[in-house]
Parts: sequence; structure tokens; C-alpha cells
Amino acid sequence: MEYRRLGKSGLQVSTLSFGSWVTFKAQVDLALAEQMMKTAYDAGVNFFDNAEAYAEGASEEIMGDALKKLGWTRDTYIVSSKVFWGGGMPTQRGLSRKHITDACHAALKRLKVDYLDLFFCHRPDESVPIEETVRSMDDLIHQGKVLYWGTSEWSAQQIMEAHGTARQYGLIPPSMEQPEYNMFRRERVESEYRRLFTEIGLGTTIWSPLASGILTGKYNGEIPGDARINLPGYGWLKKSFDSPAGKEKIRKAGALQNIADEIGHSLTNMSLAWCAANPDVSTVILGASKLSQLTENLKALEVVSSLTAEVMDKIETILKNKPAPPPQF
Repeated sequence: MEYRRLGKSGLQVSTLSFGSWVTFKAQVDLALAEQMMKTAYDAGVNFFDNAEAYAEGASEEIMGDALKKLGWTRDTYIVSSKVFWGGGMPTQRGLSRKHITDACHAALKRLKVDYLDLFFCHRPDESVPIEETVRSMDDLIHQGKVLYWGTSEWSAQQIMEAHGTARQYGLIPPSMEQPEYNMFRRERVESEYRRLFTEIGLGTTIWSPLASGILTGKYNGEIPGDARINLPGYGWLKKSFDSPAGKEKIRKAGALQNIADEIGHSLTNMSLAWCAANPDVSTVILGASKLSQLTENLKALEVVSSLTAEVMDKIETILKNKPAPPPQF
């Protein structure tokens, strides 16, 4: 396993990390969760990602039970939560001081830890003054309940607004962003955030590196019955795959499979390695519904050295979506 600093912070995160969204939503099973987390940990993974919205809090409960059973010392792993969707009542959602505070306390209880290493604002909340959100996160850090706070799917402008507010009032700014990033979703990380990496030292914990499974290649032919799109609650994903854009992505995945075959690796691991090869990616969050998937995905870093300039050019020829560089005058 390799480790990278989370942006300009001093925190060292494993280049591959483990996320609970797919795993614990598809199969809420403590034995499986414990087994998968142990497999990841034994491979060097030190970051375990979660959120209040995942399985309506059950994901955090399962992870907390697994952490208790595994008995790892608290100084050997990093755990996160996210705040935004906590329930149906007005006070149970968004980024108000009340919900941020309540969500943090609830996450600590479910995860059975004394503090959260990372706490993300799961989406921006335009209905709440940014100062209120930044001050709420600053307070939790000073209280020792959170170590680093960040954002997820915020625009560069919104992130800079949070930084500007923090600088203005002497508060702690966000350290990291959790954006979607994969071969098909590149604009935000490779273009929109470009200056944030150098100007404020933004860290990234990227999600969906396999584009909801398209980059595993399993949708290139007959779709397996246990594929994610056939699981309850994933009708939206099936609909997106059936769209013209979805079909085009599946077509490109088929062409990318040929490149993976040429370099002697799976399309899955080539796609994960492609994400990890970006120096602005702090950690790639792995999601798996089977232990065998996780075990295979943990080998992805072995593929990075195979991504030569020639191979990357072949990939770009298929994707044809590399963001344009900023204009020079």
C-alpha cells in the first residue's frame, strides 16, 4: 500500500480506501462487513468512509459494530461521516448549525468512536449562510469531535467561499473534497479544481472510480443477475445505463477492455489505477458487494506502472473527453 498526504494537511491516507455505500447497502451483514474491513486493513487500507445517509444510518452502525469486534487501536485507522441527509424533518437535513451538531453526535454514537477523523458536508446548502456552516465545523474541531472537515460535490467557487470565510474570521477551512472521479467524469477534478490544488492544497477522496460498475466490464454483455442495477433501490442506475449516454459509456468500456487485455490486467484494476495515477487524488474509495471483488480491487496499485505514456494515449483516444487546458494569452 502507498500513502499520500490529504492535500496540504499532515494526515497520511492510504491511496486505496474502503467505502461502505455499496457494501453495506447491498448486504447489511455484520460478518461480511467485518471480513471485508479486515481484508482491507490487512492490505494497508487505513481510511474507511461512511455517511449518515448510507442505509439511513445502518451503514454506520454496522461499521461501528465491526470496528468494536475487530478491536483495532484508534490510532491506526481513519473514519469519516458526512452530513446533509439525516431524515425527513426540517431539522434533520441540510447544513444548519443544529443539524451539523446533531449529525456529528449521531455518527459518533453509531460508529462507536470518540471523534471523527473526517467530516464532510455531503452537498452544498444554499439556504444556510456559509459562515454558519464554517463556524459549526470549526466548533466541532475545537471540541475535539472532528479532526478535519471537508466538502463533497461542491463547486470550486463554493469551496473558495468557505476558505474565504474561514480566513476572514480566523476559522479552520475545509481540508478536502469528495468528488466523483473516473474515466467518464473528469471535468471537475482535472479542470475546475485545478487551481485549488496549488492555491489552497485541497485533498480529494474520490468516489465512484468505476463509474457505478460500467468500468468493471460486467455490463458489456449479458448483465449478471446479482449486478448492482438489479438490486432494490437502484432503478435510477438501470435507467441511466439504458440512456444513449449510458450505452455510449458501455461501448467505450468494451474498447477499454481491449487495452486492459493488452497490458495483462482487468479493466477494473486498470480503471482504478488510472484514477490513482492522478497526483491530485489523495485516495481512491473502493466499493464492493463481495469479498472477492474487494480482494481483486486491492491489487490495483500494481497496475499503475503499466500505465505508460503510450497506454494513456490509447485510453485517451477512446475516451475523447480530456478537459481542455486553460487558455493562454
